[in-house]
Amino acid sequence: MALSILLSACGNSDSSSSTPAASPSAGAAASTAPKKNVSFTIGYATGDPATKQAMADAVAAFSKANPNIKITDLSEGGSQAYLDWLKTKDAVGEFPDLVEMRDTQLFSEAGKIAELPQEWLSLFADAPKLNGKNWTAPIVGTAPQGIIYSKKAYADAGITSEPKTYDEFLAAQEKLKAKGITPLTFGGKDIFHWGFWINKFLMDDVFADDPNWNSKRTKGQVSFADAGPTQAMKDFTELFTKGYVDKGYLSTADNQTASMLVTGKAAELFSGPWMFSQISQADPKFEFGWYPVPDRKGRIVVNGLNTLQGWSISTKANQDADKKAAISEFIKFFFAKDQYTKFMKQVNGIPTTKEKITYDAAPQMQRVIEVMNDPKTIKSLQINSFWGDDQMPPQWRNWFYKLAQDWLVKGDFSADYLKKADVEWDANIKANAAAKK
Repeated sequence: MALSILLSACGNSDSSSSTPAASPSAGAAASTAPKKNVSFTIGYATGDPATKQAMADAVAAFSKANPNIKITDLSEGGSQAYLDWLKTKDAVGEFPDLVEMRDTQLFSEAGKIAELPQEWLSLFADAPKLNGKNWTAPIVGTAPQGIIYSKKAYADAGITSEPKTYDEFLAAQEKLKAKGITPLTFGGKDIFHWGFWINKFLMDDVFADDPNWNSKRTKGQVSFADAGPTQAMKDFTELFTKGYVDKGYLSTADNQTASMLVTGKAAELFSGPWMFSQISQADPKFEFGWYPVPDRKGRIVVNGLNTLQGWSISTKANQDADKKAAISEFIKFFFAKDQYTKFMKQVNGIPTTKEKITYDAAPQMQRVIEVMNDPKTIKSLQINSFWGDDQMPPQWRNWFYKLAQDWLVKGDFSADYLKKADVEWDANIKANAAAKK
């Protein structure tokens, strides 16, 4: 079914520009490209194979259309956190000229990225601002995560309908276990994958009701040992302690989870629509569905608000007129209707452009859009996606994910771990403030 997908109500930020949308074709982008030979570097996250391939395809298509512009792709795979990779590149003087930015506030305050050129902003329906400025061109709209499940496994376990409450979700896990089916695969080898479930429960029990919780934590007004965060981490821990997660999770990479699913080694994966293509490629005949996991109040809370993530231009590249022009040509090419439609289809993405984008969406993606368009759906940000006063100390995220690994391995979760989270948060805030002086 041809599905029109528009990102017009996913966030509450004001539109960054009222200029009519530009809609250059790939050919138009090529014809206006600088004639002199120019080169620039590019860097983006490579954790998701489908997105990695879509990015590489876009770069290759642009390079073919613009032979005078050479793009050096610095992106690397592996389990290293993307933030750590960017910091390493910066330390060795290889910070990308055009970079997929996720920790925008951190790098903007460090002077590593520049305010976006005005000509970029006319392309987007909504580009959130930080301190009144636009730092990122949103690559894809925020997509919710949910349960991707094997229809065969559910049928074998006698699960006849998608859970409507969290208790029903837990009951489904028990039914799978009773049939000797491992319920959940989990890519615990990759640090970023830990954020999937951790953020799901934090959004349910904290951010859905208090989106300013982070700033209150920074002021010492709330604690991770409070009822909300404690319940969130109890629910997170329960998935592992009750045997709902495959025992080999610490050695399972995110890019192995699709294989785990289609080969029947697990019945479910908690992830987003970017995995749909990967699963279909692994086994075109594999039948699967997707649904959001309800919280304990019966609400649907998803990661669905616009963020500050997207393409950024480095401060250094912005000061080089030729590089800036070449990068702008790539941005116009990337978001041009033909190319951007291909990208959206590859990643099962939600478009961010003003120009209407339509592509053939699979039933699973139709379900995602249905959830996103439901007025009852509560859209939140993940703990690491807030900015301004609500920004999480960037270095705290991976530290906490590793802390969660620690208590799962030891099997001794308690309030003491959450008190350590408070201490680390405060220490990070203090260190970051001192570094700015």
